[in-house]
Amino acid sequence: VQLVESGGGSVQAGGSLRLSCAASGITVSSYCMGWFRQAPGKERGRVAVIDSDGSTSYSDSVKGRFTISKDNAKNTLYLQMTGLEPEDTAMYYCAADPAPHLVRWGRPRDWGQGTQVTVS
Repeated sequence: VQLVESGGGSVQAGGSLRLSCAASGITVSSYCMGWFRQAPGKERGRVAVIDSDGSTSYSDSVKGRFTISKDNAKNTLYLQMTGLEPEDTAMYYCAADPAPHLVRWGRPRDWGQGTQVTVS
């Protein structure tokens, strides 16, 4: 299994970025997928989750600003981020597991290498 994130970068507060996670070895349509983030000195936390049926959930800190989606044909997961704030600065990770509860508990089986998002 490979999960490869891209799309991170540096942006000013109020700006937008779209993260992508290209998956191989799994089929995103049948997996629960999630985005997590970890800032320096902080624990990794869940940002957004999308189930195999397309239902979504978000952490309170990003609700209304971030949107998680997936393109089954491209086998790719996305995170559209708008209204970015300095507090959103972190390494963002894509993750996947066939068991939704493991993604929601922050213990999915498969992880990407991360992509850095910096908001100033």
